Amino acid sequence: MAALDEVQMRDGVDRETVETVQSMGGTYKHGWETDIEMDFAPKGLNEDIVRLISQKNNEPEWLLEWRLEAYRRWLTMESPDWAMLKIPEIDYQEQYYYAKPKSMAEKPKSLDDVDPKLLETYAKLGIPLKEQMLLAGVEGADEGRKVAVDAVFDSVSLGTTFKKELAEAGVIFCSISEAVQDHPELVKK
Repeated sequence: MAALDEVQMRDGVDRETVETVQSMGGTYKHGWETDIEMDFAPKGLNEDIVRLISQKNNEPEWLLEWRLEAYRRWLTMESPDWAMLKIPEIDYQEQYYYAKPKSMAEKPKSLDDVDPKLLETYAKLGIPLKEQMLLAGVEGADEGRKVAVDAVFDSVSLGTTFKKELAEAGVIFCSISEAVQDHPELVKK
């Protein structure tokens, strides 16, 4: 774990804990990632990026203003130091804050319309084919479904299941993007 190798411990930090974490090797044991063609916002964070992401999510003006106010407040904040570790500063301008699979531009009608690499990701996670259809947002795949899931991949909800049955019981279950459009009064609260 390269980052921990460079850590300078402060007084009060338990060396045994740090050494235990270091001994774990620091690599993700499954060792894979999903390489899908993505639509990214440019790296970095500023008011223009906040506006762009809001536009990509088709958000109303009130939510954009709320996000801009939160961004401006964030600019005045200092990073906490309560962990008592000296770690490299986060370069917030080297991060992506929006990513959406290009294949999700339109809701898929069948598994044939879903990016095979996304289905491969579900298979690696041990998700059965029926579940893959549900999580990929395939229309009509949730008939007879009894578990509610909102599958999120990077910046977008790919599919939300069990919505109809929950709505019949008076429960609203949807992605935040849908909630902003369909239930703005609840989101504002």
